[in-house]
Amino acid sequence: MTNTSDTPANSNKSWWTYLSGYHWFVFVVASLAWFFDCLDQRLFSLARIPALKSLMPGTPEGDVQAMGKEVTALFLIGWGVGGIIFGALGDRYGRARMLTTTVLIYSIFTGLSFFSRFYWDFALFRFLTGVGVGGVFGLAVALIAETVPTAARVGALGTLQVLSTIGNISASFIKMGIDSLEKGGTFQAGESWRWLFLVGALPAFLVIFVRKYLKEPDSWLKLKAEGKLPKGNFLSSYGTMLRNRRWRKNLLIGSILASTGVVGLWAIGEYAVDLQRFVFRKHFEAQGLAAKELKDKVDSAISLVFLLNMAGAAVGMSIFTWLCMKIGRKVSFFIGFALAGIVTALVYWKMNSPTDAMWMMPLMGSVQLGLFALFSIYLPELFPSSMRSTGVSFCYNLGRFAAAGGSFFSAKLATEAYGRFGSPLMERYSAITMCSIFLVGIVALLWAPETKGQPLPEE
Repeated sequence: MTNTSDTPANSNKSWWTYLSGYHWFVFVVASLAWFFDCLDQRLFSLARIPALKSLMPGTPEGDVQAMGKEVTALFLIGWGVGGIIFGALGDRYGRARMLTTTVLIYSIFTGLSFFSRFYWDFALFRFLTGVGVGGVFGLAVALIAETVPTAARVGALGTLQVLSTIGNISASFIKMGIDSLEKGGTFQAGESWRWLFLVGALPAFLVIFVRKYLKEPDSWLKLKAEGKLPKGNFLSSYGTMLRNRRWRKNLLIGSILASTGVVGLWAIGEYAVDLQRFVFRKHFEAQGLAAKELKDKVDSAISLVFLLNMAGAAVGMSIFTWLCMKIGRKVSFFIGFALAGIVTALVYWKMNSPTDAMWMMPLMGSVQLGLFALFSIYLPELFPSSMRSTGVSFCYNLGRFAAAGGSFFSAKLATEAYGRFGSPLMERYSAITMCSIFLVGIVALLWAPETKGQPLPEE
């Protein structure tokens, strides 16, 4: 008999004890796809400013920072486009098939970023990388949700997000290693960023090794045999979903919840490092350090704070996964959104030294990124197998467009509404104002269905 509860039937058994050898294979492959996806995202965050400085020599620092936000916005737009397209293709042609395709796309275009010579080709490669990156999450989540036993589903999906922090941490260590090689003369000064992108091409080898063995979930194969898969172009999946009142409502609610978290992370949290750089520089300048030593101190402090931030994120994701199983999805989301708004505003308001950052940033990571464990668990529970990949990908990636717009809006808010205060106050006030986005997610919960203890919907 199938266990329809998301809590293990035997409370003494952990979720992973329900997995067979093939279940583990699917979980590891999907997790690696998401791991490398997050690795790519972080490598881009670390390399975008050095890359633009190299590609546009002599450009003022402020203009480089602004163009960095533009390229980030293009990356996010590509991410959204890829999610919307490949999510629907995953329902029509299969999750496993499309997952390996998206991994191949983001690997190729990340590698091609190595060869960038101008702003425009760098921006184009990042947009196309985003197309591949955007397809991964919804496909990986649908593949795991439909393959592993029900009693293991919540734990597996929450752990998928926990492992994403390892991708981010790995990117930081890779950056440190390549920086050391540059200092030693192995790479030309100012050009080490290219090698970061070349490392990001490695996931292509994952496709070579797993494509033959990765199978589609039984629920999807059953729909295919019965002729119930979406027909026509990829837009037909959305048409089918929008004609059904239940799925249309779930699509709207899921999109609002996910967009709230994505905007909070990418249009607010992503730029905390810029504030850190300003605060840390002022802190170490007061110690009378020479220019080179000052730069090394700032860079080292930022790297350490990021590692602490990711450690906090892993803890937060684990806690929210546990909360999902114990108290339900809606209450967990309420706690997550409320804490994310309060903590993020606190960080931008009160962070004034490296010591502040070392406890504030792990706390912010735990609540901001902890929400993403909830998305992994909740979104696939809103849609049936015939449109699960479409629904999850659309909800998760619609937020990329919102985050891209949020990045532009945040920049305008800082310069036009708060510009008279100067840096860093204008950036602080802008970010604190943007934290109101978390109220949108809280209000949307009034209409969100509770899915704790229920099987995945089929029709």
